[in-house]
Formats: sequence, C-alpha cells, structure tokens
Amino acid sequence: MSIDKTESKPLRLSGSQPFTQQPGVFIMIGERTNVAGSPKFAKLIKEGKYEEAVSVARQQVENGANVIDICMDEGMIDGVAAMSRFLQLLASEPEVAKVPFMVDSSKWEVIVAGLKCLQGKGIVNSISLKEGEEKFRKNAATVQRYGAAVVVMAFDEQGQAATYEDKIRICERAYRILVNEVGFAPEDIIFDPNILTVATGMEEHNNYAVDFINATRWIKQNLPHAKVSGGVSNISFSFRGNNKVREAMHAAFLYHAIAAGMDMGIVNAGMLEVYEEIEPELKELVEDVLLNRRPDATERLVDFGEQLKASSASGGATIEKKTEEWRNGTVEDRLAHALVKGIDTYIAADTEEARAKLGRPLLVIEGPLMAGMGIVGDLFGAGKMFLPQVVKSARVMKKAVAYLTPFMEAEKE
Repeated sequence: MSIDKTESKPLRLSGSQPFTQQPGVFIMIGERTNVAGSPKFAKLIKEGKYEEAVSVARQQVENGANVIDICMDEGMIDGVAAMSRFLQLLASEPEVAKVPFMVDSSKWEVIVAGLKCLQGKGIVNSISLKEGEEKFRKNAATVQRYGAAVVVMAFDEQGQAATYEDKIRICERAYRILVNEVGFAPEDIIFDPNILTVATGMEEHNNYAVDFINATRWIKQNLPHAKVSGGVSNISFSFRGNNKVREAMHAAFLYHAIAAGMDMGIVNAGMLEVYEEIEPELKELVEDVLLNRRPDATERLVDFGEQLKASSASGGATIEKKTEEWRNGTVEDRLAHALVKGIDTYIAADTEEARAKLGRPLLVIEGPLMAGMGIVGDLFGAGKMFLPQVVKSARVMKKAVAYLTPFMEAEKE
C-alpha cells in the first residue's frame, strides 16, 4: 500500500455528529465510564442502574471529553450484555451520543458486541500481537469491516513493551501488517506504547515516562499518519491517594508527551491541573521523576508528597489560606486567575467591582475579561492548558458576560 507522507491525515470519527482531529489539539478520552477505573460507575452497573450510569458519561462530555471510553471488564458483570445495553442507552441521550465512543475490552466478544451497537465511527481498544500475527490480522479485519479506528497495544508474543526499543519494534511491525497486509487506513491506527508507572522505587522503572515520550516521537516521525494514545493515570499509580501530586504529574507528563506528538489520552477530563499553575517546587520534583533527571528524584517527590498529606491533615486552614491568596490581588488579576483556573465562585462580585472601577460594562469585557481569555488562549496554544480546562474558562467568561448584560441593555435605553 502506497502512503502519502507529505501531510499527516487527521483521524475522523463520529457519534451522532462528525468529529475531525484538529491540528495541534489534544483529544481527551473520558475514563470514568470504565468499571475498572471508576468505583461509582462499576457499582451502578453491577446494581443494574444503567440510567444513572448514563449521567457519568454525560458529566465526562460536559467536562470536555471528546471521546468516551466504555469498559465493562469485571468478573461479576456480563460484559456482552452490559456493553450492548449501555451503548443503546447512550444512543438515546443526544448530548452524550454526539461524541464518538471507544469500545474497550480485553474480551473480543465484548468488542464485537460493542461494534454492533455503535451508531457512528468509533474506536476499538484494543488489539495486539500478543497471540500472534494470524489472530491480529483477523481481529484487525473485523474492526475494518465495522468501519472503526483501532488502538494497537505495544504488546507481542514476548510480552508488554517496557523499553523504548521494544515499543518502536512492536509498533513498526504492527503498522506494516495493518497497512501492507490488511489494508487498514494508517490514519485510523492509534498506537498505545504503554504508559507505565514511575516512582515505584525500582530503578528499572525510572525511564518509563522518557521511553514513552521518545517512542511517541519516533512513531510520529516514522509511521506516517499513525496516532498515539495512552492511559495517562497509569503514570502516577505510585501516588494513589495524593491527588495533588497525581494531577501535577498528569499535567506535566501530558505537556511533554504532547510536545513529542501524542494525539490523545484516556484521562479524567474534569481533574487536570494547568501546567503553568503547578507550584514551582512541585513541578520541578515531578519533572525530575518523569524525565529521570536525578537518581534521588523518587525519594524527593515521595517526601514532598508526605509533607502535603501531613499539612492537609493538620493544617487545613493554612492550605485554605494559601489557596485564597489570589483574592488579595487587583480586580484585573483576580478576574484573570478565575478565568485561567475556571473558578466561578467570586465572578459576579469581581465583575461588579471591575464595572464600578471602569465605569462601563463593555470596558470590563474588552479589558480584563478579554485579557484573561487571552492568557487562556496563549496557554492552550502552548500546550499548557487542555480543552476541558478551556471549556471551564469559557463557562466562567459566560457567567461574567451574563452578569454585565443587563447593564449593557440599560445603557441602550
């Protein structure tokens, strides 16, 4: 199969509405409709409360997820029945059904059941060379027949790829089979080179993030039109229970991985820190771990994480005071901070203060509000903010404008 290498072809998907990957825009795949990743969702499915479970998917879309990952792999759940029923329910929810779905399972019969229920072009997660080339070709042909894109795990007969060398070897082999033998469209191939946990205390794990980032860069340079994805929360499993450290790790990891060419990732779209807003000390410690910059990086981040836990347990008032320090700035600074962080708690009061200061409501919009959104745009363009965060910023902006609208209407009278 001859491949045009001149310009990368975008990934095109659809729910009830078409979705085309935009250059430079990271695709967020919502992870909370996965029974393995969300205890709340798993409980609802086990109890047969499917209508309530739909609200979990709706929340992911509201938080900015572009694609919804759906997984029913749990010993107490009939995966085929659960996947079919849930997808059929989602199809009747317009606000959820508009986005593409990712059918996620380690059981092929569940994948096929999901494919039969998709109303648009979704994604299969996943296939691999784990059981050899013959089964790989057969499964790929099935995905192709249903018109879906496919996630290919960096996994072969020898096991999961952990090193850079194994990641690129397996991905190149899979790509050649899919493109040259199966005839799969290369832009519909999404490689998952395995985001593995760092800061485990085992030296051989220290380069896992670096290996993923370097493998991503190699894939984008050497396998035309192929995409790269991964389960972002895997990187921080060592810090379960410490959300502040985990969120900082996710934001920093995404910043570097996206710069290397990562196209999409499975994340909790509503829980992402803004890269630029990570505390400088925490950012340095996190990046020391992720980029394997010093041998004692893990110990230093673990110590810092324990300090955070201790201060959270004993000094809640201190943390709250530090969190609210931004309230001491000028009204312009406060509005900018609220927009960047997506905080609407004080937006009406701050907007009123700005109106009183500037005299006219339009000057508030054209001045501090647009300046704040300009910062949001710059951070997004630099890969330091992600789409769900921009969505939250836009909601705060909308509330500020809504507050000012009656005053602008009064000026016209």
